[in-house]
Amino acid sequence: MADALKIGIAGLGTVGASLVRIIQQKSNELAVTCGRPITITAVSARDRARDRGIDLSAVTWFDRPEELAEKGEIDVFVELMGGAEGAANISVRTALQRGLHVVTANKALLAYHGVELATIAEEKGSLLNFEAAVAGGIPVIKALRESLTGNSVSRIYGIMNGTCNYILTKMEKEGLSFAECLKEAQRLGYAEADPAFDIEGNDTAHKLSILTTLAFGNQIAADDIYLEGITNISIEDIHAAAELGYRIKLLGVAQRTDTGIEQRVHPTMVPVDSVIAQVDGVTNAVAIESDVLGELLMVGPGAGGNATASSVLGDIADIAKSQPGAQRVPVLGHPAATLEPYRKAQMQSHEGGYFIRLTVLDRTGVFASVATRMAENNISLESIVQRSKQHLAPSHHQTIILVTHATMEESVRKAVASIKSEGYLFGEPQVIRIERPKEEG
Repeated sequence: MADALKIGIAGLGTVGASLVRIIQQKSNELAVTCGRPITITAVSARDRARDRGIDLSAVTWFDRPEELAEKGEIDVFVELMGGAEGAANISVRTALQRGLHVVTANKALLAYHGVELATIAEEKGSLLNFEAAVAGGIPVIKALRESLTGNSVSRIYGIMNGTCNYILTKMEKEGLSFAECLKEAQRLGYAEADPAFDIEGNDTAHKLSILTTLAFGNQIAADDIYLEGITNISIEDIHAAAELGYRIKLLGVAQRTDTGIEQRVHPTMVPVDSVIAQVDGVTNAVAIESDVLGELLMVGPGAGGNATASSVLGDIADIAKSQPGAQRVPVLGHPAATLEPYRKAQMQSHEGGYFIRLTVLDRTGVFASVATRMAENNISLESIVQRSKQHLAPSHHQTIILVTHATMEESVRKAVASIKSEGYLFGEPQVIRIERPKEEG
């Protein structure tokens, strides 16, 4: 049997501790399946005294991850600290420059420095694996980098943040407000004390930017994504969606168009009978549409210690099985030097159109005025419903709900702006895109 693959782990939080536990418990099985033992020889974490429920007596401790990357007697540097800058960035660069292989679960690091890191890895002949950075336990990175070779991808979309999906699911199932569901998510550990990164869509955007590059061969463009979070989704929106035959999900969508690549993250209404509408709680789902395979939908746990550690271990096992000097799969699916500049597309006409909810003054002519503003912007309406005073609005207000046919983003925004200028609108209009999966037509 070949020599042991020596691992150094930087970061011993939930994922890091789970990874250590799995490797120690399954050491014999891993040695057989990988053709060589996998041994943890060094670690770095802030608190040596903390009880993590794992045996670290035989490993070398480093107080600084940068020192582990520079001096550790290891073959693979595993980065599980998080963050785009600071210790994570420096230590990963150091390890790659040294010629070590690197495994990371850090989507922010890849979203902002992925191309540079891929360039270093390819120059040094090292592997940089990051399956756990997107959708936890779902092997979407391997699918795009390896399994779908020969396919031309046209669109990727999915539920990529378990916190948001949990909140939206709980709002629907239990009829609770966004604030109540967020508080429960924090209590259960699904949401951070400061949940902004998740609920405002940034986490999904980072993951989407990585998938976009793997799918379309462009430079990563994490800051060039249309972004809306779920903080303005109300229980009224949830109820209205259900009545219309939809569920609301936070989706990340990337697609190739004639004008470039469109990337967007926003709340979306999906048909209640579609597969992705059935994905509830903290579960993630990613769909890939391509010319040869058609649509591939992968569903699984998107976060958590064991799910993420499973993906990290899969990456380590791939390294253990790799042959020295063998042809490497490009880190980002395409050689870093050949990645094309990102060309942002115009927001396209949406197949499912838009849901628009307006709270307006209860007076004669308002209903007709709203319909007129839609027509002036060439927006065809699938339905327009005027709710009774008592249903959703105070007694001097009424609620108008519109569902459009496929139309352009710009047209909807112009129509809504025109309605706002009329002076009969209360609060901000709610605009939610309707996205029908390919099989729904």
